[in-house]
Amino acid sequence: MSDEAKVFDFRGLQCPLPVFETSKAIKQIGVGEEIVVMANDPAARPDLEAWSKRTGHPILNVEDKGDHIKLTIRRSH
Repeated sequence: MSDEAKVFDFRGLQCPLPVFETSKAIKQIGVGEEIVVMANDPAARPDLEAWSKRTGHPILNVEDKGDHIKLTIRRSH
């Protein structure tokens, strides 16, 4: 994870809000930069993986923190 990555905490949001909020968040950074997304909705990981494939913004890392997941996503375009 880049030290400069913006962190977005979407814990407490339920499907489909983590995906909607991630779509908005990725637009706040430049191409090649990274964001960190935290979410605790069980559907967040598969939903964000599908979003990543659809949009082309790669998920670089996924960490299971027990009570939430933490994803690092790079803006590709």
